[in-house]
Amino acid sequence: MPKLVLSMDGLVLKELPIVKERTTIGRKPDNDIQIDNLAISGHHAVITCITNDAFLEDQNSTNGTYLNGQQVKKNVLRNNDVIELGKYRIKYIVDDAKPGLAASEMIDSVALKPFQMPGTMVDAEIATDVGLSGTQAAPAAGAVTGVIQVLSGGNAGRELELTKSLTTLGKPGRQVAVITRRPHGFFITHVEGASFPLVNGKAIDAQARPLRDHDIIELAGVKMEFFLRA
Repeated sequence: MPKLVLSMDGLVLKELPIVKERTTIGRKPDNDIQIDNLAISGHHAVITCITNDAFLEDQNSTNGTYLNGQQVKKNVLRNNDVIELGKYRIKYIVDDAKPGLAASEMIDSVALKPFQMPGTMVDAEIATDVGLSGTQAAPAAGAVTGVIQVLSGGNAGRELELTKSLTTLGKPGRQVAVITRRPHGFFITHVEGASFPLVNGKAIDAQARPLRDHDIIELAGVKMEFFLRA
C-alpha cells in the first residue's frame, strides 16, 4: 500500500497510508493532510490514486506545489518522489513498487507514437485516431471484456478491446483520461485538461465514474461507445 510521509527540516511529522482515491492537502481542517501554516493554501493540492498509479495536482495554490524541486500543476507520482509545500516535504512511497511502464511514460507515448494492441492494423488505426495506451496483463480467459468503438472521425466504426488493466485515452495538453479495469467493472477518470470528459452528454467529476454497457464517451473531440463483450 502506498503511503505519504510528511516532514519538516528532516523531522518526520506524520505517516499516512493512501486508502482513498483522493487525498487532499491544505491548511483547512477538512483536508486529509492538514498543514497549519500560512504558506499553505486552504486547499493546496490533491493526490488522486487510480489502481497502481497516482497523480499530484495543484489546486491553484498561492505559493505553488513543487515536485522534486520543480513547480508543477499536475504530474504523475513515482516511488520516492518528494512533494514540496513551503518548508514541508511529503514523500510518496510505494512499498511494493514493481517494474513496469509508469503512467507518465504511457501519456508520453501517446504524444510520440500510438499504442498498438497486438493484433490487426484496425487496432493501430484506432489508437492513432483516439490516442490510447495501456499496461499490465490481460484479464483471465472467459471474463467479460470492455470494448471501445469509435463513433466519430476518420476511424468511425473501428473497435478496440480494453484488455489492459489501465488504458490511457486522449491527447496530452488537451484532454486525457484513463479507463481502469477493476474486479467490479470498468471506470473512467479525468487526468488532464481544463474540461472533463463527457459520458452520455454529462461531464464526469473528479471521482472515478463507473462505465455501463453502451455508455457514450466524448473525449478530445472524439466520440466513442463503451460496451461489454462476453
